[in-house]
Amino acid sequence: MRSYEGVTVVDHPLVQHKLSRLRDRETSTKTFRELTRELSTLLCYEVTRDLALTDRAIETPLEATTAPEIAGKKLVFAPILRAGEGMLEGMLTLVPSARVAHIGLYRDPGTRSAVEYYLKVPDTLAERQVIVINPLLATGVTACAAVERLKEEGARDLRFVCLLTCPEGIVALRGEHPDVPIWTAGIDRGLNERGFILPGLGDAGDRLYGTR
Repeated sequence: MRSYEGVTVVDHPLVQHKLSRLRDRETSTKTFRELTRELSTLLCYEVTRDLALTDRAIETPLEATTAPEIAGKKLVFAPILRAGEGMLEGMLTLVPSARVAHIGLYRDPGTRSAVEYYLKVPDTLAERQVIVINPLLATGVTACAAVERLKEEGARDLRFVCLLTCPEGIVALRGEHPDVPIWTAGIDRGLNERGFILPGLGDAGDRLYGTR
């Protein structure tokens, strides 16, 4: 697999096993949701690995000591609606104190440009690390639009997490936003004529919510 600057592929065996099950066309909607949630939690461990810590004085049942805790303002998770919602619960399980920003975007089938239909963000974006989440980074159109919109709202420290991506998506997002690193479970070979990742896992939103 080719490596890309600013892209971290999480190759832990549990991550790869769950991703393979997610790809399977026979995986039920229920199981697809469960696997998405589990993968999101595992990816969240990796994307937050370098969070700044500070020491705090505490009392254990036996003695006084100092113990590390996350320093300063905490995280904002920013799912791109609708499919990004499928990853949110898994991340909030790990970091329940995180704020949530919602951004609704869809790719116009004619122009293939991103159309925004909803935006609601915390008023402290500039003070927090913002983790944009979406199951797939395919053409990069909606990802780039989401990052740009969050920057307009004040976000300065952004990261992008997806379950699966491809060279075209990486080049698009890193090209427009080289300051935004990417974490993913896999990089597939490319896109088909409809903009779907191959071999991919299909339409993540449809598989999450049982729509076609």
